[in-house]
Amino acid sequence: MSTVAGLVLAAGGGRRYGMPKALVEYDGSLLVERAVRTARAACDPVLVVLGARAVDVWRSADLTGATVLANREWETGMASSLRTGLDGLRGWPVAAGRRGGGAIDAALVTLVDMPGMTPEALRAVAAHASPGALAVATYDGVRGHPVLLGRDHWAGVAATAAGDEGARRYLAAHDVTEVDCSGLADPVDLDVPPAGSGDGVASGP
Repeated sequence: MSTVAGLVLAAGGGRRYGMPKALVEYDGSLLVERAVRTARAACDPVLVVLGARAVDVWRSADLTGATVLANREWETGMASSLRTGLDGLRGWPVAAGRRGGGAIDAALVTLVDMPGMTPEALRAVAAHASPGALAVATYDGVRGHPVLLGRDHWAGVAATAAGDEGARRYLAAHDVTEVDCSGLADPVDLDVPPAGSGDGVASGP
């Protein structure tokens, strides 16, 4: 059985939103709390990468069960957060007796601003995990998150990631398993506050 780590990218400043999305309240909890809970339901361990107002997020959010990493270069885009997370996973210890050996086999990457993500979608993609795996969720034929990155690909992803593209360039140059998650999760991200919402508060559908 492969060991899959959840990697929640939550470092962005939310320029279009007007505040870091990690601190946005959604249906009674912060987006970063929601993302961590969802990841924990499907992955072990879970790492969350913070950046903008990281201390405020760390103090305000209940991140129980997750390891927090800080990306000092968060202003350069998502790629730096992805590299920070993968670097944190490379030497990750695995509890004695756990099947699958002593290292993380794959990272399952998800984003803080997707409140409609579900454990079911994460598990569907994680089922394809192996050190050599590359897999991505699709929704009605369109690629989205989560993205599964096998350990063998981490160095290549880190080397090619730039700006806000994340792993997109690397995935485009390699064979990727597409996993149909239509109906399992809502892939819409929160780019701007919903009309009529209060500052830092969003509501579900």
